[in-house]
Parts: sequence; C-alpha cells; structure tokens
Amino acid sequence: MTRRNWALFLLVGFLWGIPYLFIKIAVDKETGFSPATVVFGRVLIGAIILIPIALRDRSIFDSIRGIKFVALYALLEMIGPWILIGTAEQSISSGLAGLLVASVPIWSTIISSFYGDKTVWHKTRLFGMMIGFVGVFLLVGIESITGSSDPVAIGMILLASIGYAWAVIMITRALPNVSGIAINGVAMVITGIFYAPFAIVQWPTHTIAPQAIGSVLALGVFSTGFAFAVFFKVMKEIGPTRASLVTYLNTAFAVVLGVLILSEPLTIGIVVGLPLVLIGSYFAGRKNQTV
Repeated sequence: MTRRNWALFLLVGFLWGIPYLFIKIAVDKETGFSPATVVFGRVLIGAIILIPIALRDRSIFDSIRGIKFVALYALLEMIGPWILIGTAEQSISSGLAGLLVASVPIWSTIISSFYGDKTVWHKTRLFGMMIGFVGVFLLVGIESITGSSDPVAIGMILLASIGYAWAVIMITRALPNVSGIAINGVAMVITGIFYAPFAIVQWPTHTIAPQAIGSVLALGVFSTGFAFAVFFKVMKEIGPTRASLVTYLNTAFAVVLGVLILSEPLTIGIVVGLPLVLIGSYFAGRKNQTV
C-alpha cells in the first residue's frame, strides 16, 4: 500500500475505534440520551453527509432500486446492532464492547460457509475459528465469573457482531455493483425513520451534559458519515480483503481509549481474550485460501 493508503487505513481504524467511547458517554443514564435517541442522532447526521455524495454520482438510484435488500441491510447493520451496543454499553466498558465486535470475521467465516464458500474448511481458517472461539469463550466466562461485566450485555454485543457479519455478506451478494456510500446513506435514512418515534418519546427530561451532546455529534460526523466515506475509498484502492483488516485496529483503539480516557479497567478477561480473539479473527478472515 502507498503512504496515502496507509494514512487513510489508520484513519478509518481510529474513526471506527472511537464510537465505543462516544457511545459510552452519550448513553449515560444520568447525563446522556437513550440508546434509541443516540442511534437516531448519528444516522441523521451520517445521512446528511452521505446522501449528497450518492446524489452527485447518481449511485443512490441503484440503491433505491434494491431497496428491499438495503432495508434488510439497515436492520442487520444499524437498526439492530446499534441499539444493542448502545444498551449494552450502559452496563459494560467501551473497551470490552470493541473487543467483542472484533469477532465479526469469525462470524463472517461461518455465515459464508452457509452461502457456499468452501474455503472456510481450509485448515488455516478452521484454526482461526477455534482460536477465536476459545478467546470469546474465555472472555465471556472470565468477565461473567469475576463479575466484571454483565453477561446479558456481552450477549447483546455478540448478537450485534453476528448482525454486522451477515449484513455485509448479504448486501455484497445482493447488490454487488452498487456504491457502498449509496447503500449506507439510504440505510441510514431508513434507520432514522425507524427510530424517530422512539427518539421523540424517549427524549430525556434531565439536563444533558455537553459531553453527551458532543459525543452524538462526533458519532454522526466522524464515526458514521465521514468514516463510511473514507472506508469505501480505501476499499476501492486496496481491495475488500485488506480493507477488512481495519477491524483489528478498531479493537486496539477501543480498548486503549477506554482505559486512557474513561479510566476503564483492563480486566483479566480482556487481557486473556484480546490476543486470542484478534489472532483467531485474523486467520478466520483470510480469504486467499483454497481447499
């Protein structure tokens, strides 16, 4: 990759590593918003950024023609996962949330096998899945047994991760030649319409902290709108396989920022599970294998 590619790659890793920090601040029960309101705010801002780009290159019309697939994508990628993550982060640390989401390549490998991808049975990818599952198992077990984290909240993040994995596989098969920016822009509009009533009903009656407001704005501008635009630019230049490795950067940023900025504990579960999940996801996500 060129220096420019590396710079953009690192930027995306950072932009998708900080959402967990922002979400943690934004959904604070005493000074923040409800998870549904946070989702509505971030997709509203994200759509304002992405829709004009899709209109300018006219790719939005292709995504509208495939609206039934875009709607399913919105459900699996945004409507479901973002409310699950936001709700879970009211009980667990932002670093743990980011770490659990790093299991996406493992779920992607499993789901791909149901769609006929036989490379999943290659020994390298099987090794990755086994190592990754051991990491997730130890992470969940240690966090639950030691009382460090709510097991229900952990389950929510894992369910969100499965949604992320399924969403990408489904949409790339259904609309392979449609702009990712257009798909995500339209998906954000759908998500915003879905959550608008909840955002109105759940609008907080307590005083909102400036940090919570700033976090929602940052989520929308940087981690939703700008990040998606940059990611698809990077993916176009370096290919989807290498671009997907940004997952590992996301996790590192999420854990480090949670510890440094929010003073979150670096628990035994994270110390034990982090390297195993990352190693397992790396090998499970390799796509240059043949059976």
